[in-house]
Amino acid sequence: MHFTNFRQYKINLFVCLLFLVATLIISCNNTIPQGSSACSQEYDPNIDYFPVKVTVNYATGFDVEYHKHYKIVTVKNPWRNANTGFQYVLVQCGAPVPENFPETQVITVPVNSVVTLSTTHLPHLAKLGVLDKLIGVSDFKQINTAEVISRIKTGKVTEVGRNNNVNIEQILDLNPGLITTYAVGNSQSDSYPQLLDAGLKVAINAEYMENSPLGRTEWMKFTALFFNQEEIAEKVFSEIASKYEDIAQKTQSINNRPSVFVGFNFKGTWYTPGGNSYVAKYLNDAGANYLWNDDNTSGSLPLSFEIILERAVNADYWLNFSQSWRNVQDILDADNRYGDFQSVKIGNLYNNDARLNEHQGNDYWEGGISNPDVVLADLIKIFHPEVLPNHQLVYYRKLI
Repeated sequence: MHFTNFRQYKINLFVCLLFLVATLIISCNNTIPQGSSACSQEYDPNIDYFPVKVTVNYATGFDVEYHKHYKIVTVKNPWRNANTGFQYVLVQCGAPVPENFPETQVITVPVNSVVTLSTTHLPHLAKLGVLDKLIGVSDFKQINTAEVISRIKTGKVTEVGRNNNVNIEQILDLNPGLITTYAVGNSQSDSYPQLLDAGLKVAINAEYMENSPLGRTEWMKFTALFFNQEEIAEKVFSEIASKYEDIAQKTQSINNRPSVFVGFNFKGTWYTPGGNSYVAKYLNDAGANYLWNDDNTSGSLPLSFEIILERAVNADYWLNFSQSWRNVQDILDADNRYGDFQSVKIGNLYNNDARLNEHQGNDYWEGGISNPDVVLADLIKIFHPEVLPNHQLVYYRKLI
């Protein structure tokens, strides 16, 4: 009799354990993607799981629609002349997945591990306080963010190849909850289709399509949505935007606006930003007269050397040229026609490559995107040094 009771006890214990395991599997199914840790919370349909919500004020390329336990994020203009957009359904961990959305669009939040294929996303993670979630990046040599470099040195971050040549098997081994990347609409260079085909969760960040510096910076909020860090994102961005607007206000009453042109001749074509570009916005906010302000496009204008020379020969300043040019002689050695520009003759030459790492990775294209107030302060210091007498150049340097 004693043996029978013991046997029945073992059977009951096994059934209980089996029921517990089944319950855990059912509760986690379709809500916890690979790379995320298990959720212990009990879902309550009456709770608003996102009490702090972001508002998008400057960026035009994305928006978010909040529901109690999920948010729908839409990327409206992922690349130039795109005829498609992207939508992501971010579901709170432990909550049910809403119906009628394909699995490729559903991402459980907060994300617990991320691979980033663009250096511009790294400062987002640092400012949001989620760098501990970073497990993979595209190219070690391009990185300038100090906290990321520290994680690389301690072996916490893996190099997974560049956007157009990623090691998908390696990323599958890392098993990230999310991959952030960008796209240009070219099947030969965009990696996101292959990543999606491999069953990975991918989010396309299109910050480079924005026409204003603050619009680009506000994509920090896009990143924050995947980590439920809306409160931090709102606070950090608000401070950055306030600083930018305060600095920009200092040049509004300036009438003496020096003329400026940018870019350089590359293989017979001089690409200069359109008058509705973020570069033009920077220059105007800095109190300069960008010589292509009359153009209403936001992309790059492919022009000839002769057209640039005709309009810019007497310009006061020349900015943003090849970072391989370290001094004035390098400019003249590249093409002696550059010597015809007044800006070269008087030495008003400034490039946005003051922060290069040992592999020539330029922090202007990394930290600068997330610190537009500092970039603007640099430009004002160049054009109107009396306005910001105590500011020291950070991203720009003068060529001598």
